[in-house]
Amino acid sequence: MDRPVFRRAFLHPRFWPLWLGLGLLWLVVQLPYGALLRLGRGLGWLMYLLAGSRRRIATRNLELCFPQMPAAKRRQLLKENFASTGIAFFEMAMSWWWPRHKLARLAHIEGIEHLQQAQAQGQGVILMAVHFTTLEIGAALLGQVHTIDGMYREHRNPVFDFVQRRGRERHNLDATAIEREDVRAMIKVLRAGRAIWYAPDQDYGRKQSLFAPLFGIQAATVTATTKFARLGRAIVLPFTQMRLPDGGGYRLTIHPPLTQFPGESEEADCLRVNQWVEQAIVTCPEQYLWAHRRFKTRPPGEPKLY
Repeated sequence: MDRPVFRRAFLHPRFWPLWLGLGLLWLVVQLPYGALLRLGRGLGWLMYLLAGSRRRIATRNLELCFPQMPAAKRRQLLKENFASTGIAFFEMAMSWWWPRHKLARLAHIEGIEHLQQAQAQGQGVILMAVHFTTLEIGAALLGQVHTIDGMYREHRNPVFDFVQRRGRERHNLDATAIEREDVRAMIKVLRAGRAIWYAPDQDYGRKQSLFAPLFGIQAATVTATTKFARLGRAIVLPFTQMRLPDGGGYRLTIHPPLTQFPGESEEADCLRVNQWVEQAIVTCPEQYLWAHRRFKTRPPGEPKLY
């Protein structure tokens, strides 16, 4: 996709409320990091009280995935998850507008040598991630040290889309934004030896998925990880990110490549991907995006879970 370009149409009065909101957010995000964390937790508490639909989805997901966990502990995990989601709102703004050097001080990156080695060998990389609430700031921090391409879906509001893309791409000047449905471009980029951020942990429906267990529940799991790795002749590097306690910044970990992937079948690969997703989530479950209806698509004959 072409780089975002400012257009005079963005100054139309219908966009003024959004520009005002973005301006206020820019002012707030100039506060110290610790203050933003506290504000984020406050916003998360407000969301917990008001966002009833999202709260019910997250509650159901936690019941399904952690049935042995005491109910009181699940409620506490739910509240911490909303706090993490509130913090993510300000992390998004930090990643868009904080000076690069100020943001970089928060990064603790491990395993970058796996990306560097693949690049030196001209090897395409699928950076296999999951949808943590730290997604936005994690991508910005990693993008400062290595070029990472990404799948992209255009926002319906053109002003927000412009601000978001410009904020993201300033950390990754050589990066390419690939439309999520553009499989041909994805494969071309991988064959060119580039790295692409990709998360296979959401429910995209029955058409492009197989069922594989996730936390013991049959989940519609996309087969695209296998297809991209095979057609793009790429390796898969699992990638995790975590917000550290007490304002300690963020730990980004690039794990060693999956061996013998793709495997014997797409079914076996989907199972392997889900096993890794489980392992990643349990390291910091309060930071995962539980508000997504991960088990929406059911195998034939199974009742709905939401």
